Amino acid sequence: MKQLLSAFALACGSLVTMGNALAVDELHKKYGCTACHLDDKQLVGPAYKDVAAKYKTDKDAVKKLSEKVRKGGMGVWGQIPMPPNAAPTDPELKTMVEAVLKTK
Repeated sequence: MKQLLSAFALACGSLVTMGNALAVDELHKKYGCTACHLDDKQLVGPAYKDVAAKYKTDKDAVKKLSEKVRKGGMGVWGQIPMPPNAAPTDPELKTMVEAVLKTK
């Protein structure tokens, strides 16, 4: 019985994680992020995994990247500008940025 409960808890945790990943993917699509970014390879902008690697040890990464999304910018990843995106709510933006920082 204990093994069955452990397996059930693990399965539920996996479903929650999958659900969160799907929700974040939908947010990235909703706000146009996927037009320039992919998880594992450069498109117009850097891959999410490259952003995660670059900011891996930066304690202020969520704040910095949230500001970059809001204000836009250029020069960190090349000369193609990232346009500002004021559309996501603050909680959505935080969720999106935290997900990018967890990309492997």
